[in-house]
Amino acid sequence: MALAFAKDAEWLESDGLGGFASGTVCGRRTRRYHAILLTATEPPSGRMVLVGGFDASVETPAGTHWISSQLYAPDVVAPDGADFLESFQSELWPQWTYRLADGTLLEQELFVPHDASVVAIRWRLRSVSGSATLRVRPFLSGRGYHSLHHENSAFCTDAQVAGNAICWRPYQGVPSTTAITNGRYDHQPVWYRNFLYERERDRGLDDTEDLMAPGIFSWDLRASEAVCFFATEGYEATVRHWGAEPSAAFAEISGLEQDRRQALGSRLHRAGDAYLVAGRGGKTVLAGFPWFTDWGRDTFIALRGLCLATDRLDDARDILVAWAGTVDCGMLPNRFPDQGGQPEFNSVDASLWYIIACHDYLEAMNRQGRSVPRADRAALTGAIEAILKGYSEGTRYQIGRTEDGLLAAGQPGVQLTWMDAKVGDWVVTPRIGKPVEVQALWLNALAIGSRLNKAWKPLFDAGLSSFESRFWNPATGSLFDVVDPDHMPNTVDDMFRPNQIFAVGGLPWQLIKGQRARQIVHAVEARLWTSLGLRSLAPGCPNYAPHYQGAVRERDGSYHQGTVWPWLTGAFIEAWIRVRGNTDEVRRVAREQFLPAFERHLDTAGIGHVSEIADADAPHTPRGCPFQAWSVGELLRLTHGVLAEQPAAEPPPAR
Repeated sequence: MALAFAKDAEWLESDGLGGFASGTVCGRRTRRYHAILLTATEPPSGRMVLVGGFDASVETPAGTHWISSQLYAPDVVAPDGADFLESFQSELWPQWTYRLADGTLLEQELFVPHDASVVAIRWRLRSVSGSATLRVRPFLSGRGYHSLHHENSAFCTDAQVAGNAICWRPYQGVPSTTAITNGRYDHQPVWYRNFLYERERDRGLDDTEDLMAPGIFSWDLRASEAVCFFATEGYEATVRHWGAEPSAAFAEISGLEQDRRQALGSRLHRAGDAYLVAGRGGKTVLAGFPWFTDWGRDTFIALRGLCLATDRLDDARDILVAWAGTVDCGMLPNRFPDQGGQPEFNSVDASLWYIIACHDYLEAMNRQGRSVPRADRAALTGAIEAILKGYSEGTRYQIGRTEDGLLAAGQPGVQLTWMDAKVGDWVVTPRIGKPVEVQALWLNALAIGSRLNKAWKPLFDAGLSSFESRFWNPATGSLFDVVDPDHMPNTVDDMFRPNQIFAVGGLPWQLIKGQRARQIVHAVEARLWTSLGLRSLAPGCPNYAPHYQGAVRERDGSYHQGTVWPWLTGAFIEAWIRVRGNTDEVRRVAREQFLPAFERHLDTAGIGHVSEIADADAPHTPRGCPFQAWSVGELLRLTHGVLAEQPAAEPPPAR
């Protein structure tokens, strides 16, 4: 039977705390991030791998049949349980069906309960002709999730057994791991060496590690189903709360989790839920799985789809109010490091995207007839005013308003726009000067600010006039990417990039209208559109990179030099329908023309999710993070907002 998914497609289970479980359909771990118990020790950060995976076999009268798959250096697959994999389904959580050589049919399912650093696994027979004994050997580490683990004498293999609970603490300072199971445990510690992670090898990174297998769990599957919970230290009591007996606990929490996930709505709603996790002030957004944490720019872009398009306004409130308290010199942090360190402020656009998100949140609350508490409104409007004041007067990295009303930014060695790849001292796309999407954001922010404080209205008018006159490129019927590059007056950067689309779509105020807007959208569609979004540079431009692959320098060097970015789809399709009149018929055509490719993509790379990037040239192979918040967020904003119904009339700037 043919599988509905590719064997190397990846699944994700997020715990809502910053931790997660992930792996592939075939069961083979291909990344250092693939694990079944990966916990956030300081939610949503401080992430550590505690249980990497497991080996599993079923012994029947016909012999031993492996249902797990492992890859060892140099390219040795042993065992390869994928040979017995008959089917895989991802809804509502990962479930595998194995048909063994003697006809025995076995189901395996795995899920991570919300708000608990726990993974629940169950194996059940569906048909069997004789006895069937399941044996499972878990692989432990206790490492930072970006690192790799190797055999060492400091690893403590001791196990504390108390009834149906087995606890291991491999290292001091690392949370313990407890297995709660209805199976038998035999303590047989042994190192498994040289696991090979293909995706890490492809990325030019360290790719092998050793893991400790402390013992073997076994079950008589004819007598009962096999259940095993793995819980991070502090969550053992949570499992006990669900039921004193493991099978009863599994039945209780699986029912609750099924109800929770079904209540979220569509498959895409459930994907979006994965990125909303515990953080400062209640909730935050993780930019992507498996390796991104919470980034300012990504958070404010993704929030419009993850929260506002899905009516999760309370979550949006928590996020925006929490970030309001981080404004410093008119700027919001772009990134909070995963392990300590000071917040990083290297972004010119994150603060402006915050203003857009605040505006959209307040508009959504108004449409629903919900009042915003006075303290919340004061926090949000205060942050908006502080950002506009800081940018207008000037702040870090030569960010400041110039005489023409536009916003200049940048200095050598610092990457400030969303095209932020940097390798050592090499900023690949510095875009110093006046980048086009930064002006679109700045003018939208001024328009929003002018509704709160009329003093910003003259600055909006002056900036819009300069934008219309200075960015138009009559030779191409499009917009320049940067005006006054490197702060050199009266010069332009005419590289054909997607950033100009924000002058027409993706933001509350459409800055360019009429024939010029139609020309921009036509040019962007002709030169940049692919089935998975917009290229970051047009083919034929200098340094265009058709593929995103190789070691770090090669990959980062191509990151914004042609590579496709699905998150830009939201702005492009919104611009596409705006210039065509935004009628019911136009939206229907847009849905039929652009969305089917994304629906197919949901089953391709990160199952149920949208990838971070894709190759610039066909077949546009998905790359980067297989689970990306702003990619999913913009697809939600499209399907449940832009393309779903006639949006409200555009509010004019205050006069």
